[in-house]
Amino acid sequence: MKRPIVGYHLDDEGSWVAELECGHGQHVRHEPPWQVRPWVTSPEGRARFLGYELDCVECDREQPDEKAEDETPDDKAPDDKATPVHEKPEEGEAR
Repeated sequence: MKRPIVGYHLDDEGSWVAELECGHGQHVRHEPPWQVRPWVTSPEGRARFLGYELDCVECDREQPDEKAEDETPDDKAPDDKATPVHEKPEEGEAR
């Protein structure tokens, strides 16, 4: 889930952590060639990225699984008259 950066702080090891609007934090490191974020290295660069949205993994974990909500519950049978998706209706037959 995308969340805007609202601030920064240094962790115990001296790495920058973006503080997200949701209250979670995410490391924003500049470690080429794996992570290229030169903007992290200066106060001006970090200020320029305030409001930038990062994907918050913690918020994603807290969200219920949307796929599970879309599935038919076990106690509710599907409509027997519906044509299954994998079967095509006969020519001239309405779906």
